[in-house]
Amino acid sequence: MVVGVNMKINMEYTSLEVWIESRKLTNLVYEKTKKFPKEELFGLTNQIRRCSVSIPSNIAEGCGRRTSNDTIQFLHIAKGSLFELETQIYLSLDQNYISEFEFNEVSNQVLVCKKLINGFINYYKKLNNGK
Repeated sequence: MVVGVNMKINMEYTSLEVWIESRKLTNLVYEKTKKFPKEELFGLTNQIRRCSVSIPSNIAEGCGRRTSNDTIQFLHIAKGSLFELETQIYLSLDQNYISEFEFNEVSNQVLVCKKLINGFINYYKKLNNGK
C-alpha cells in the first residue's frame, strides 16, 4: 500500500504545496542575493543559493524514492538545508547584505517550509506505522 502512495506522489510532486513553497523560497533567495557584493559571489552568495536549491531538490528526490523510509530520509535532508539557509540569512543580515525587512521576508518563507516539511515527514511516519 505504501509503495502505491509513493508512486502516486512521485508522479505529482510538482503539485505538492511543500515543493511549491520551497521553490518560492529558492526564488526569493536568488532575488535577494543578486545585490550581494561581488566579492561574495564564490562565498556566501554561492553557499546560500546552493543551500536553497537543495531544499526543493531533496523534496523531489524523496518523492521519487520507492519506500517511505527513503522519502523521510530526503525530507530530513531538506529540513537540514532549511536550518542551514536560516543561519546564512542571519549572517547576511549581520553583514548588512540584506535589510531587516528582507530578512523577515525570507525568514517567514523558511518558517512556512519548515512547517510543511514537518507535516510531510509526519505523514510518511504515519504511513509507516499503519503497515
